[in-house]
Amino acid sequence: MRRYGKNPDEDDVRVRPNRKGNRPRTNIRPKHEDASEGMVLTVDRGRLTCLVGDRVVVAMKARELGRKAAVVGDRVSIVGDLTGDKDTLARIVRISARTSVLRRTADDDDPFERVVVANADQLAIVTALADPEPRPRMIDRCLVAAYDGGLDPLLVLTKSDLASADELLEMYGALGVPHVVTSREEFSDGVAADLVREHLSGRTTAFVGHSGVGKTTLVNALVPEERRRTTGHVNAVTGRGRHTTTSALALPLADEKGGWVIDTPGVRSFGLNHVDPSRVILAFPDLEPGTANCPRSCSHDEPECALDAWVAEGHADPARLYSLRRLLSTRERREGD
Repeated sequence: MRRYGKNPDEDDVRVRPNRKGNRPRTNIRPKHEDASEGMVLTVDRGRLTCLVGDRVVVAMKARELGRKAAVVGDRVSIVGDLTGDKDTLARIVRISARTSVLRRTADDDDPFERVVVANADQLAIVTALADPEPRPRMIDRCLVAAYDGGLDPLLVLTKSDLASADELLEMYGALGVPHVVTSREEFSDGVAADLVREHLSGRTTAFVGHSGVGKTTLVNALVPEERRRTTGHVNAVTGRGRHTTTSALALPLADEKGGWVIDTPGVRSFGLNHVDPSRVILAFPDLEPGTANCPRSCSHDEPECALDAWVAEGHADPARLYSLRRLLSTRERREGD
């Protein structure tokens, strides 16, 4: 049934008023040229706490960003109320290109990757030498994620008063990964924090590790004015701690050169379904040129791999090739193996 006839005039068309006063929808995205730059400090249920200048501002993601999510460490453009006052809410309208990403999947069969931290340049892998027992396969997986994401790894071994660090250090010696070994006494008197702080100056460092290894305790010592609740007791049956850090959090490091410490929730698995072996090999500059003659889609752990000849000719240490292949094969092994 035609309401206004065949050729209606403008005066014949009734326009229903918009009671909410909203602007009509458009496909043209605003430029937001006056947006301020900020950094995401933490994310909690859709609310992002950001640092804008010297103010801490709570914001939400703009609808025009679609499904693109901002994570801790992201550099973002923000509009709206930037006073940081209580009950104010700004809006993130742009996410800048990332220089690095730390990613993981729930397990090796999960096709959905999750970005844990953005724009960090170092990954501190915190592992206890006892209580709970160290898990080398977990360390391997974190190393692969670091190399894949463009982060420099740092190995932090805790509780050296309970067990020796020699075996683990020998295992990773060929990789040339910087390391710090600390005891429980050094944790309590601040020596451990000083030893680790030497590797953090002027850098953005993400900390990962199982619950119970002392990761959050160490972060609390590094940034005492921003203390987080330390990890609960270690389960005597499973040998694992209880998660108390539930969201990643970026904290400023008190240092002349600046720097950031990013505490992440304790992990029990680190899936590597997203990893491209061709990116991991880039972390081995002494081996990477030897892949020029590898067959297409070479896994670097097969009979036709050209790296065997490259090492045999004396271009690289055989221990380096062994370490590379151990890391690349970690996807096929369970973390507890």
